[in-house]
Amino acid sequence: MDTIDLIALLLVLSSLFAIINDRTLRLPMTIGILLFSLLTSLFILVLNPFIPAYDLQLIPRSVLGAINLPKSLLNGALSFLLFAGGMQVDLKYLKEKLASIAALSLLGTILAVALLAYVTYGAFALLHHPIPLSWCIVLGAILAPTDPVSVVGMLKRLGLPAPLQAIFAGESLFNDGVGVVIFGVTLGLATGESQNITLSHLALSFCQEAIGGGILGAIIGWIALQILRLTQDTHTQLLISLALATATFSIANHFEMSGAIAVVIAGMSLGTRYAHKVINDQSRHTLDTAWSLLEEILNIFLFLLIGFEILEITPTIFSILTALIVIPLSLISRSLSVFLSTLPTYLRNWDRGRMFIILTWGGLRGGISIALALGLPPGPLRDFLLPICYGVVIFTILVQGLTMERVARKLYPKNKT
Repeated sequence: MDTIDLIALLLVLSSLFAIINDRTLRLPMTIGILLFSLLTSLFILVLNPFIPAYDLQLIPRSVLGAINLPKSLLNGALSFLLFAGGMQVDLKYLKEKLASIAALSLLGTILAVALLAYVTYGAFALLHHPIPLSWCIVLGAILAPTDPVSVVGMLKRLGLPAPLQAIFAGESLFNDGVGVVIFGVTLGLATGESQNITLSHLALSFCQEAIGGGILGAIIGWIALQILRLTQDTHTQLLISLALATATFSIANHFEMSGAIAVVIAGMSLGTRYAHKVINDQSRHTLDTAWSLLEEILNIFLFLLIGFEILEITPTIFSILTALIVIPLSLISRSLSVFLSTLPTYLRNWDRGRMFIILTWGGLRGGISIALALGLPPGPLRDFLLPICYGVVIFTILVQGLTMERVARKLYPKNKT
């Protein structure tokens, strides 16, 4: 299947599901598309055994194989999605809440990985399906970070106070990069590809990827602003912003730094005071409109593919039951990691626990977790962990994502924000 055929198919299916959603459930568009693509996949799974002469999964699986979600997302679309998310962050409130964001992104992610790893290690043993602790840590690295694509999309419709939005968006944008770094390190240890690695080596590798990626993103962002000064043409500045997103991601990966963190910092550079002086109002409006449109299209494609990825997983009854056990464990791990990493904030200002509840229930997982899980090496452990990861992701998007607005309105009534 050619590239234009794939794009056409994705656009047709997205449009069809969007129309059905608009005429029936009226859910947020990305979630509605995810739900209808998931229902279509389940229909194919149920119907397929009754038509033995034809394999109804053959065409969808060939499409998924051609797209290759892990490669397409982690080494392609992610650069645009994170850059767009970085552009939307309110830097004024980001600076004010930088300590909380740093604590949640770094300490909170590490705690969430460790907590989820140990509770699932015990749970799997009780289910008489023990797996090595190293692989439980890999599972924690996949599911611990919140997904910036899901979270930033959710924030647009919640109307939360600006400081809390900055914490939410900042954590999801940065802990994504931290989670990917942890995943890479732990997967190497679990598979035996990385042996004789000391704690100091792990710390050095983490600093190179995370801190190095942040510094690189800031440097390239500053260079891009100097280039933007040379022209006031709107379309040229848009072209430069596209080059900034892709080049930053590519260069970071080339030097074994976190492309995710680098591209977020680069995106934030366009929101600085200096950037507002360099880019005039007309160009700023065009940039925001173009990037919002690009982000929306990529989000739609991503959620559509998440729904169809169940055809690659083919869950069993045991895997479904296991996922139902892991879902509350992931919520508990998330709540403890949020509380412990931001404990000084709660001691200074408890705020009736509202921020704690919002950050816990709003910790959505999404395409990045699916992509990481699909990237696991083939084998029985992958077959066991993949449906669990998929179940947690679907639960957070459909259940937490759809109820988050009600929770936010109850905790933060609009007349009090």
